[in-house]
Amino acid sequence: MDRMSPLDAMFLHVEDGVSHMHIASCAIFEGPTPDFDDLAALIRSKLPLVPRYRQRVRFVPGGVGRPVWVDDPHFRLEYHLRHTALPAPGSDDDLRRLMGRLMSQELDRHRPLWETWIVEGLADGTWAMVSKVHHCMVDGVSGTDLMAVVLDPSPTRSEPAPDDWDPEPEPSDADLVRDAIGETIASPTEMARWVRSGLRRPRRLMTGGREVLDGALSLGSRLQPNVELSIEGSIGPHRRWTWTRTTLDDIRTIRRALGGTVNDVVLAAITNGYRELLVHRGDPVDGVVLRTLVPVSVRGTGDHSLNNQVSAMIAELPVGVDDPLERLAAVRRQMGELKESHQADAGGIVAELAEFAPPALLAAGLRTAVSVLRRVPQRSVNTVTTNVPGPQIPLYACGREMLDYLPFVPLSYGVRTGVAILSYNGKIAFGLTGDYDTVPDLDVLAAGIDDALAELLALSRSSRRSTAKR
Repeated sequence: MDRMSPLDAMFLHVEDGVSHMHIASCAIFEGPTPDFDDLAALIRSKLPLVPRYRQRVRFVPGGVGRPVWVDDPHFRLEYHLRHTALPAPGSDDDLRRLMGRLMSQELDRHRPLWETWIVEGLADGTWAMVSKVHHCMVDGVSGTDLMAVVLDPSPTRSEPAPDDWDPEPEPSDADLVRDAIGETIASPTEMARWVRSGLRRPRRLMTGGREVLDGALSLGSRLQPNVELSIEGSIGPHRRWTWTRTTLDDIRTIRRALGGTVNDVVLAAITNGYRELLVHRGDPVDGVVLRTLVPVSVRGTGDHSLNNQVSAMIAELPVGVDDPLERLAAVRRQMGELKESHQADAGGIVAELAEFAPPALLAAGLRTAVSVLRRVPQRSVNTVTTNVPGPQIPLYACGREMLDYLPFVPLSYGVRTGVAILSYNGKIAFGLTGDYDTVPDLDVLAAGIDDALAELLALSRSSRRSTAKR
């Protein structure tokens, strides 16, 4: 039995009929499609490396403790591994529609919270593997780590991991309550130990305290209502999804010629995408900044655990800036200021302190916050943007190389669009999620990102030619 962290529990508690808290990816492989039984054997051989995939959630009676993970004695791979095919001719639009439908369905909480879909019938002879995992199990970084575990680093199939799994007996309700009460009693002691550890390093504590305070003040300043835009508001249960992509070499060409980091260039492209979407909708853009929630990994080096280890910052994208060079410069300044603000530090400390909060109080607080968000429209955050580095080597399934690795980001209250960025083997993919009913023009956002990248690349090449002539 393994208890969820407060952050993992939050992703479980905030889910309802419209806010689906699963993250996902669509991996496209070279053809031909392997035999389904071979793919099932591949996934089965990797299960010993991912124990959480054979565990389900149990809630503590009365909410006196955070949910726990327990072995599922009825685990069947056949339930989680699904098989489907696109209708001919199997276009990209067909794949987008299928992904949208799959992402509109919640995972079954009575079973381990994951699904993998094998999709045949793509037009060019390729096939896809759609991986769908609840956010309470993984964050973006551990999700990509998981994909690297499930797949092989060469066309040659790796040896199956020894599998001596024997599910532990499920705890009774009385066991769950007793364990939760014991943890609650121990929490003040652990909290005192945490404080004493800080007091033994007063200089570090004071410095860290100032940084956290600065971060909290910076984060608070960006929670003020922003200008009302059509990409925020209530959402339904159904999703649209699309993608666009570029290469890491093109992004680096832009960065070297025009300045900034890879992340700065990517965010500048996304900024233009939203600018074109807002202009298309008739929303105001002059002088407008778009606030986006940016998850930040606080995972230590070498930490490959599955649980969520993220904090967050709120960045302001300058959609009011028309000139691409000025837009990139504004993004660079913004990200530099954001790094100095210590917003992520403040979020990380809050997550640590939540470990010591009484579980019943924490759960009640989460339920109250969710209830308020449902009734009161928020205008503090307009969208969400995640950027996760993926594996930079080719990966394989049954000897077929993975060609593209396309991400999906979930939506929650008041946020109708989201962008996930994922790098893989020299490519960068932008996965765009939209609420089905209120964002029928998600393709405009994708086209705006493409336009920005093409424009910046042309400017960078022109800049290099001008420099060479001098």
